[in-house]
Amino acid sequence: MKASIFFIALFIASAFLAEGQDTIAMDDYRRAVSFLQENLNDKKVFNLYVQTHWFPDSTGFWFTQQSIENKKYTKITFPDLEASDLFDHQMLAKQLSDSLGLDIKANDIPIDRIEYKSPTELLITVKNTSYLLNTRTHTLKAPPQEKETNNKEITSPDNKWVAYAEDYNLFIKSTDDKIVRQLSTQGTKGYEYASWYGWGDIMEGENGERPNNFRVEWSLDSKWIYANICDLRSAQKMYLLDWSIDTLYRPRLLSYYRGSPGDTTMVYMEPVFFNIESGQEIKVDLPRSTHINTVDVEWSKSPNKIFLTSMSRGYQKLHIYTLDLDTEKLQRIYSESSETNIDNFDYELAEDSGYLFFLSEKSGWRQLYRLDLESTLETPITNGAFYINRIERIDEEHQKIYFLASGKEDGRNPYYQHLYSISFNGENLKLLTDENRHHIVSFSPDGKYLVDNLSTVNNPTIATLRSTSTGNILKELASADVKALNDWSPPEIFSVIARDGKTPIYGAIWKPTNFDAAKRYPVIEMSYTGPHTHVFPTNFTRAFSLQSYAELGFVVVVVDGLGSSGRSKQFHDYSYKNLGGNLEDHVLAIKQLGEKYSWIDTSRVGIFGHSAGGYDAGRAVLAYPDFYKVAVASSADHDHRMEKAWWPEMYMGWPVDSAYQLQSNITNAGNLKGKLLITHGGIDENVNPSATFKLAEALIKADKQFDMLILPSQRHGYTGNYRKYFEKLRWNYFVEHLRGVEPIWDFNWE
Repeated sequence: MKASIFFIALFIASAFLAEGQDTIAMDDYRRAVSFLQENLNDKKVFNLYVQTHWFPDSTGFWFTQQSIENKKYTKITFPDLEASDLFDHQMLAKQLSDSLGLDIKANDIPIDRIEYKSPTELLITVKNTSYLLNTRTHTLKAPPQEKETNNKEITSPDNKWVAYAEDYNLFIKSTDDKIVRQLSTQGTKGYEYASWYGWGDIMEGENGERPNNFRVEWSLDSKWIYANICDLRSAQKMYLLDWSIDTLYRPRLLSYYRGSPGDTTMVYMEPVFFNIESGQEIKVDLPRSTHINTVDVEWSKSPNKIFLTSMSRGYQKLHIYTLDLDTEKLQRIYSESSETNIDNFDYELAEDSGYLFFLSEKSGWRQLYRLDLESTLETPITNGAFYINRIERIDEEHQKIYFLASGKEDGRNPYYQHLYSISFNGENLKLLTDENRHHIVSFSPDGKYLVDNLSTVNNPTIATLRSTSTGNILKELASADVKALNDWSPPEIFSVIARDGKTPIYGAIWKPTNFDAAKRYPVIEMSYTGPHTHVFPTNFTRAFSLQSYAELGFVVVVVDGLGSSGRSKQFHDYSYKNLGGNLEDHVLAIKQLGEKYSWIDTSRVGIFGHSAGGYDAGRAVLAYPDFYKVAVASSADHDHRMEKAWWPEMYMGWPVDSAYQLQSNITNAGNLKGKLLITHGGIDENVNPSATFKLAEALIKADKQFDMLILPSQRHGYTGNYRKYFEKLRWNYFVEHLRGVEPIWDFNWE
């Protein structure tokens, strides 16, 4: 008995000793840094995505192929599909070396920009210097001086008139005799013709001036002009204090117009049309719209005809109209309503065929529909339990539509998209990209060819040239090169069951390169549950995105629970008025992974996220304080009542009701048990810092320990050294509080 007690005591002591000996080394940080994007792309990994640059005349395209030894510019010409150098690399390197006084290597010419001018002439920019390169004679010359453009003036298609704004009114002047005509007369400060509402319209000082925004659109025949009236008369501002100017010892007061959910004191936008010949002004007889639900305007190919799309406040009703400018007749041609919201609605015109094609979730899945513009008869083109991501091309000559869709092929990941074609009448549906991969496509201008980057997060990219009509691969262009990463393994894809007990949900796991299955690793989750998107990594460009965290001794997880985008409308609607509820599936997913893998330690789970993901991170330690132990919430919208209006009103509903309070991190601040770091950019005009400050107030009042960082000069995204500082702080917050070891602060970023 005494011997048993001795061995048990020895085992416990050894366990504590082993845990106490857990340390982090500089090599761990070196590996983490080595997987940052700036230290990987075009240095150790290549061709993760091959960008296609089509020649405007559809005679071919060019692209770059890279490896550790070489960067090569290649062109493919049609119809022979011959591959050749875009230019003579040796000769161009020598000419650039002579011109710039630098040692330019032929295998690494630092071209910033290439613009196709003709089959024998390219405009290239190297080290901020532009040249015209003749690819036949291999000579360089200075390009002609470009005319300076005035973005406060817009010339009509027939070049007879120039539109501009003055004293908040719209004017035109003749390009011939400079005669000026005033089109609007009612414009004043705050009720401004030919203006627009700018997301970043920052004003300095209490009475600072808004930037001078100007925008109009001419009809193709130059007989009509469209503008918006920007009505600021009742709009309220949000404020910021900028402490970042070294030479100022008082903060700058910054402000911008921005409405919050439920506000009526917002910027309003009103479309208006002018007849150039008569000066007639036409206002549209539609409900007044705010800057978050403006009336979208698209010119028809038919003279004097306009398409208008109107979305109600709250995003539950949508209407499409035509407006005849000659008769001022407004005709509704399509309507849609939803008990939750109308999200991801999109349409494309095929006027030569008399159709409008649109994507809608109204059937329960995002599907393709045809609207007859003459009869307004609506016809489903596709149907089924799959999600159409986008219309890629409409071929009116052959009466075909090309679209990308996910989840249609049985037994495949529902987030991988494939390219399909279908006839205008809904017949002859054809899968053009059969490989069980995620496909990102780009069409040639004439539509005869397409380039397809196919990959998954754990299958490297292959870029291929395909025939559009058949989908057949005509040529392999390049493939991802990760040979320099000897010990790296791609993330592992997983599927678990959601909280409804039946729906499979998907995610990915990153493990450290020195992974040891005999160890137990704490878990870090990266979260972003914004219902307008999903976080499942579909393609190989995402393969390294979270590897740096894994190198610090964690397994890293992303997962899409019920409520995110890209699947059924029912799946999507789980998050409606319940933006924080998505995390329940995340908890279940990590627990299921812990049951499956002995090396996942579900007693040590942390989470981070930015913006809507920052809300998730804060929500996690407040709603699930016994599961999530550490959180870093950056630039978060902790209370949706303090957010910009459109996003919460789309997903939390309008008018504002009790759901907003129930979903607020601020009202749940007293639940905090673990470690929480909240950060924000001091001059973030996207997600105002006010909610982070208000959460700090609530945590203090609740007598909760927390950490806080304000980056005074940063907006919504952190840049430069500020990004590095925050990245280092976030890494070390998890190292210290989740791994429980002493972090290292001083390490190199290269």
